[in-house]
Amino acid sequence: MTDTVDRTGLRQGDRLEAITELVLNSGSMRIEELSETFGVSAMTIHRDLDTLDLRGILRKSRGTATAVASSLFESSTEYRIRQAKSAKKAVARAAFDLVEPGQAVILDDSTTGIYLAELLPEKQPLTVITNFQRVAGLLTDDPGIALLVAGGQYYKWCEAYMGTVALNAIRSLRADIVFLSSPAVTDGVCYHQHHDAALIKEAMFSSAARRVLYLDHTKFSMRALHAHKRVEDFDTVIVDGGTPEHVLDELGNMNIELIVEALDN
Repeated sequence: MTDTVDRTGLRQGDRLEAITELVLNSGSMRIEELSETFGVSAMTIHRDLDTLDLRGILRKSRGTATAVASSLFESSTEYRIRQAKSAKKAVARAAFDLVEPGQAVILDDSTTGIYLAELLPEKQPLTVITNFQRVAGLLTDDPGIALLVAGGQYYKWCEAYMGTVALNAIRSLRADIVFLSSPAVTDGVCYHQHHDAALIKEAMFSSAARRVLYLDHTKFSMRALHAHKRVEDFDTVIVDGGTPEHVLDELGNMNIELIVEALDN
């Protein structure tokens, strides 16, 4: 079967990349918009989006291609990594200051962990435990990092391993410190759109001596379905300087260590 060229001169493989870039940048687009943009039929766009949906990159729903999280669906890693970059880097810096050489550190599948993982070789030797393929890829070749990847069922949308095998692996370990994030925090409770992800976070929490929650300010305006931990269950909570004052007041009244990291100018 030939890879036909559309009106913009793109073959299907290139068109899939172009569609992904457009939707990730805008958050969502109507199928009619994409059809007009690329000069192909709506049916062709439907097929393209079905392919991207299966890969866990975008989601097709009611005539719309979307990358934005909802209360039921988390965004793909590709979309999440583009969001609130400066805030995520800020809280990652603060988290890095809590790590000591020789420790065993757990990182979940949050994209903030990517920025923390980039810094961790400066604190080697370390043992890093994760279920997140992106983090594992960053640390695989560093001789000062002993990397333990909790395998299991691989989920493309989050590039992470979950399920029974991953849970059993995490539960069999004991770490010095864990860094967890959450897609949504509502009324002092951390939520996730996916039950399996919530279970993984609970297992990671229970497997560490010190529990750190790091959140960029956008998480306090999101909603999700499955509760996993209360904010006050953590020893330390790290947020960025863009966090609303009323949220800082609520956190300040909890029995936790609160770190507010300034954003870069």
